[in-house]
Amino acid sequence: MITRRTLMAGLTAATTLAMLPRWVYAAAPAEGVDPALVTFIKGLPKTEYHVHLEGTLEAEMKFALAKRNGLNLPFADVAAMKASYQYHDLPSFLAIYYDGMKVLLKEPDFYDLAYAYLAKAASQNVIYTEMFFDPQEHLKRGVAMEAVIMGITRARRDAEAKLGIRSQLILCFVRDLSAESAMAALDAALPFKQHLVGVGLDSDEAGHPPEKFAAHFAKARANGLHVTAHCDVDQVDTLKNIRTALVDLKVDRIDHGGNIVQSPELVAIAKQRGMYFTVCPTFSGTLRRGIAQPVDVVRSMLDAGLKVTISSDDPAYMASEYINEVLLRAVSRSNLTRADLAGIARNGFEAAWLPAADKAALIAKLEAYLASAA
Repeated sequence: MITRRTLMAGLTAATTLAMLPRWVYAAAPAEGVDPALVTFIKGLPKTEYHVHLEGTLEAEMKFALAKRNGLNLPFADVAAMKASYQYHDLPSFLAIYYDGMKVLLKEPDFYDLAYAYLAKAASQNVIYTEMFFDPQEHLKRGVAMEAVIMGITRARRDAEAKLGIRSQLILCFVRDLSAESAMAALDAALPFKQHLVGVGLDSDEAGHPPEKFAAHFAKARANGLHVTAHCDVDQVDTLKNIRTALVDLKVDRIDHGGNIVQSPELVAIAKQRGMYFTVCPTFSGTLRRGIAQPVDVVRSMLDAGLKVTISSDDPAYMASEYINEVLLRAVSRSNLTRADLAGIARNGFEAAWLPAADKAALIAKLEAYLASAA
């Protein structure tokens, strides 16, 4: 099943559509959405927690950064690059995704990357976001941690001052690299920990369970950082990994995590802990593996009483669908009502890794909008 880095609808699905990359059919606009609901979504104050900055690197920016850094790209133009985004499995996606990062070499590159995302998010009324980044992929190319973090940090400051969007930064461990590589990245980042809010866990889950990073999470917590982890949809040992994250590692949030609905016990644990889930429904929105009838993730999680937030994941590689487009698609796909959308937005603000007073101020903005839109 497709999660962050696998854009297949499921290799076991027995239809032609399911064998295509998700962006092929994600490119069509959501249909049948009440125009009043479209207006409501556009005006809704939002958060976003499951967005990978490197996954917001649009083709146009790749060309601009390549030119600035004296690199030659193997594409005639932007259209040719976008046409190359053809994925049929995890390795084919990762090859393109990681290759795209090679244009990010200097602090101004990371500034431009982060500011462009924040400007786009602000234009869609995201007023607070916590963004992922993958420093191991840059460190191994000789890029200094300081250049990565400070470029993003300057962009965050400028975007808040100029655009009014507040943000924080989450360092993700690339789980299919070595544990030693992840620890080295954490150690390199700790001198800049005042610019981080947490650490996360992403990339290929197969063979790389959460416990591989127990020591990393412990060190991060000892340094005042929050902890989250991807529990991707329809993975091998997915319920075991969700249990490890919830019970043993006691993460503060879970990214994706849709398979939890297959375990009433784990649902009960998550509810008892008040766990928030950062769900990306356009691209990991259906459970398929080992079940006769596919299950819609957002609808089933909401119906189970779980605290769902919605995000865009890697929009530059996924038909450039950002949060408004993702929400519009989720309305149709998951039969979301205005009340559902209000609840999802409220979950987003309540999930923020912010001081209570700051969180309350953001929630007040949401409540004011909901009252005015009633």
